Amino acid sequence: MQKRQLLSSLTQRGFSKKILNAFSKIPRENFIPLQLKSRAYEDTALPIGQGQTISQPYTIAMMLSMLNVKKGQKVLEIGSGCGYVLALLSEIVGKSGKVFGIEIVKELAENSKRNLRGFKNIKVFNKNGADGLKEHAPFNRILISAACEQVPKNLLEQLQEKGILVAPVGPKYLQSLVTVQRLGKKFIVKKEIPGFVFVPFIEKS
Repeated sequence: MQKRQLLSSLTQRGFSKKILNAFSKIPRENFIPLQLKSRAYEDTALPIGQGQTISQPYTIAMMLSMLNVKKGQKVLEIGSGCGYVLALLSEIVGKSGKVFGIEIVKELAENSKRNLRGFKNIKVFNKNGADGLKEHAPFNRILISAACEQVPKNLLEQLQEKGILVAPVGPKYLQSLVTVQRLGKKFIVKKEIPGFVFVPFIEKS
């Protein structure tokens, strides 16, 4: 599959112009191992080393759609892997926005920093994602890109009022994408879409 075919497929599935524009501008081939570059625009997850993957484009587009990111917002991704989703988020929030990534696997965190050279509004941290980034909180949006049985409370508490968190929640081999919104001290599940499989959330490297 070529890039234009992937974009056509995502367009047919009804994703917004801002999401399609981000996919159009960010080269996926820059974020995957050399030997897999010919498969960059297949609509499938691909291995990126250390037992981790770059998610399927359709899945990423669905998460971004549920996250409803806006220009100028401050966004945190947990399990940022190779940095591809951080780059997409950077494009969506624009120059006035800020994007933070946490990746617990040191090799992937270092590799993503290299992949993201030139993106001035992205910072990547090599640490435990369950702790979040208190020093930069609160966030307008938080994306968890790894499967968790339940959303870590620390992360919910780092959401701004009316902020949105999206995460794959459920047992090891089958999760639902869940949208949670903060309303005061309450965290309301707004949407739940079943049928996804993510690599597991790692709390220790």
